[in-house]
Amino acid sequence: MPPPSRIEKLCNQKKMKMTGQRRVIARVLSEAKDHPNVEEVHRRAAKIDSRISIATVYRTVRMFEEANIIERHEFGDGKSRYEEASDDHHDHLIDVNSGKVMEFHSDEIEALQEKIAGQHGFKLVGHRLELYGVSLDQKKTKD
Repeated sequence: MPPPSRIEKLCNQKKMKMTGQRRVIARVLSEAKDHPNVEEVHRRAAKIDSRISIATVYRTVRMFEEANIIERHEFGDGKSRYEEASDDHHDHLIDVNSGKVMEFHSDEIEALQEKIAGQHGFKLVGHRLELYGVSLDQKKTKD
């Protein structure tokens, strides 16, 4: 059996019951380098354990989200996508053509947001920034 994933360790710390299928789903989410939706998590998990149903993935993802172990994002494609919750703040740049999501951090943007909030009499306690664009180095082909 592989060592516990980061998400599984967080679940254990929160005294959550971890079945074998939940462990597989936790591992899939911990190892994800992208922001998979539930269908993609199911596809990856089913490669490890073919008995995992899409309903189990939906329930497990909801449980992880409610425990603040993973975060849900809506990137404009009509599907919720997930990533491991982190204390390291980052924002997202989404390619509207491919759906690819890039994480980034900008001290300039963070400072500007604080400045704008202060100008309006607010202290920021959190925010999300999602930028949508198209890649400039993609070669356009016509059918």
